[in-house]
Amino acid sequence: MNSQNRDGDAVVVPAIRSGSALASIRSLGRRGVRVIAVHEREDVPPFRSKYCDETRIVPAPAEDLAGYRDALLALARRPDVRTIVPVREPDVYVLSKHREAFAEHVGTPWPSRETVRETQDRRRLFEIAASVGVSVPRTRPLDEVESWNGNRIIKSRYSTLIDDNRASYADVEFVDPNDPPDTEAVTSRMGHVPMIQEYIPGGEECGFFAIFDEGEPLATFQHRRIRSFTYSGGASAFRESIALGDLDAAGLALLAELDWHGPAMVEFKRDERDGELKLMEINPRFWGSLPLAICAGVDFPALYYRLAIGDPPEPVNEYDVGVGCHVLRGEASYLHSVARYDFEYVERPSLLGETAAVVRSCFEEPRFDYLSLDDPEPIVRDLWNTAGLVGERVSARTRRLAAGQPVGR
Repeated sequence: MNSQNRDGDAVVVPAIRSGSALASIRSLGRRGVRVIAVHEREDVPPFRSKYCDETRIVPAPAEDLAGYRDALLALARRPDVRTIVPVREPDVYVLSKHREAFAEHVGTPWPSRETVRETQDRRRLFEIAASVGVSVPRTRPLDEVESWNGNRIIKSRYSTLIDDNRASYADVEFVDPNDPPDTEAVTSRMGHVPMIQEYIPGGEECGFFAIFDEGEPLATFQHRRIRSFTYSGGASAFRESIALGDLDAAGLALLAELDWHGPAMVEFKRDERDGELKLMEINPRFWGSLPLAICAGVDFPALYYRLAIGDPPEPVNEYDVGVGCHVLRGEASYLHSVARYDFEYVERPSLLGETAAVVRSCFEEPRFDYLSLDDPEPIVRDLWNTAGLVGERVSARTRRLAAGQPVGR
C-alpha cells in the first residue's frame, strides 16, 4: 500500500488512551504515512509510539469544544495533512458538524451531521432499527413509565451531551424495581428526559464493525466480548473474532438504511430469553478493540486512509476467525472488580477461576492492544500512568483512614 502514498502525506490522530488511537498510529506509520498525534495531555501513551512523527497539545473537548475544533481545522489547513481519524465522540461531533469547512482541506470519510445526530439519539436510532427488522430492547422516555416491574436501566437519550461548549457522557444507572427513581430529579441532573431501558440478561456481547463508502461496505468485521473492564460490563478487555450470519445481516441492514459513510461500530447483546440479538448502540467512529480487527486481517485505518485520498480499495471480504486480543490494563481491572465489587443484576464470578482464565488466555492468545516488541514505549508509558493512578488512590485512602473518615471498598 506504500505505493499509494504521496511523499509527505500526514494524518491527524487524536491520541486517546483507547486502543483505537495507537492501532491507527501504528497502522498508518508502518505504511509510510506521517502521523500527527494530538491530545490535551503530554503523558498519553500514543505520544510515545515510534510511529508518531509529531505531537500537538490541543484544547480538551470536555472543556473547550470550540477550541478543539479550531485546533483540528488549523492542522487540516496544512498542505501535507490528508485527513483526520475519529476515535471518540467529540471527534465525530466536531468533524461532522463542520464537515464542509474540513472538506475544503482534507478528505472527509466520516458520516454526515444528520446521520450522526440520528445515531446518537437512542430514541431515533431504535425507531430506525425497528423499521428494518433489527431487534431492540424495550425502551421509552423516563416520564412515560407506568410500571416498574422487572430489571431496568436509565440511559441518557443522547450518547454525547453538548452543553456550554463542553462534551460529556452520562452514566448508566441501574433501577431497583422496589425503589423507583425520582423522575424529576433524574431529569434535572441529566438536563433532559432520559430513556428507561429493559435490562437484557445474560447472552453474548457482540460487535459488528465496518467501513462504508457512500452506503456500500468496503470491509466488515465481528467480535465477541469475552471479558470487560468489570464483570458487569464496560469496555472490552479480551475479545475474539467471530463470523455470525445474524450479526452480519443486522449490522449491514442498519448501516445501509442510514446510507453510511466511513467507520462504524454497531453493538449488540444476545438476549438469553429468546436468543435474538438486541441493538445497544452505534458508535460513528473507530472503536477501542480496533487492534483485534487488524490482527485478524482487516486493517481499517489503512482502508480509511485510502478512502480519504480518493483511492478506495477493493472490498475486504475475509478475515481470520477465532483470533483473540487483550488489554492488559483491562484484564487487571476485570480481576480487581471480581475481587472487590458487587454489581446489580450480575452474579460475581469466582476470583480463582477468573484469574486462571485470564492467565490461560494470555498464553493461548498472546496478542495485546498496547504490548508490542516492535513498538514498546507506549505500554511502558501506560503502565507508568496506571501505577501513578493506583498510587494516588492508595494515598487518598490512607489520608482518609488517618483522619478517621469512612473509606469505601
